[in-house]
Amino acid sequence: MKLDRLVSIITVLLRRERVSARELADMFEVSVRTILRDVDAINLSGIPIVTWQGAGGGIGIAEGYKLDRSVLTGDEMATLITSLSSVASSMDDPRLGILIDKIKNVIPQSQRTAIELKTSQIVIDMSPWGGNWRLKNALETIRCAIEEQREISFLYIDTDNQRTERTVQPYTLILKGQNWYLHGWCMLRGAFRLFKLIRMRDTRCLDTRFIRMEGSKALPLPEPGAEEARTPSEMLLAFNASAENAVLEWFGDGDIEQKDGRFIVRSNMPENKWLYGFLLSFGPALEILEPPRLRDIIKKLALETYRKYQDD
Repeated sequence: MKLDRLVSIITVLLRRERVSARELADMFEVSVRTILRDVDAINLSGIPIVTWQGAGGGIGIAEGYKLDRSVLTGDEMATLITSLSSVASSMDDPRLGILIDKIKNVIPQSQRTAIELKTSQIVIDMSPWGGNWRLKNALETIRCAIEEQREISFLYIDTDNQRTERTVQPYTLILKGQNWYLHGWCMLRGAFRLFKLIRMRDTRCLDTRFIRMEGSKALPLPEPGAEEARTPSEMLLAFNASAENAVLEWFGDGDIEQKDGRFIVRSNMPENKWLYGFLLSFGPALEILEPPRLRDIIKKLALETYRKYQDD
């Protein structure tokens, strides 16, 4: 698009004192004549363009008319690039890549090496191992629907494996931990609901438009998982020493003590099917000490699993 090309030409001219029309033409894969017309348009917009003839000549912005780069420090530039790159890792939005390039082009050459070093010190990649094309497609569909205020429809599978067709007015995308959620007005329930994107199937953007409810931005967003959680369960867990790394990963600096060669963890977590699977994932490295009811549930699930693999 011409507008994108004009903005990109401006960022190149801000970064370099002068550049030839031929180099710009090759850079943007257009003719020299098109570049000269673009330069005239930039000049008419109020940005003073100067041309130099002869060897070493080219196109540049008049001296003294430069973007004030002191608005952001080098550390702030690096933080901004790192943050944008982390979002781009899980969302196929070409505008993010363009924005990152624009920011990099504005960085003075003298600071570029130092800022590139800072951005390489922290890498945040929120995409799952092996990728997830279904999730990325859903994210793109929902993002566009939110911007255009269009309703979406999808098949939703809840924690009880119940399937329902939903039509939703999408308001907000939420990234919590490693999971994406959609907060929106559910036509089926007649209320705001939180949907986990990984449980959505056949997500489609509809032609039907909606008007955001007044004050909806101020609505408190529920904690992801709150709608599907049962009564929080106070648990006392005993982990073998071999599970020390897992204890540190999941419970951090919580209520943990070492006793008789085991790690004793006291934790309060919402009880649902996810919790059962989470506890079972530790296998014999974990013993549930309290509550007895939770011990019985895990025992029953473990026995059912054992019977599936028991020899005839």
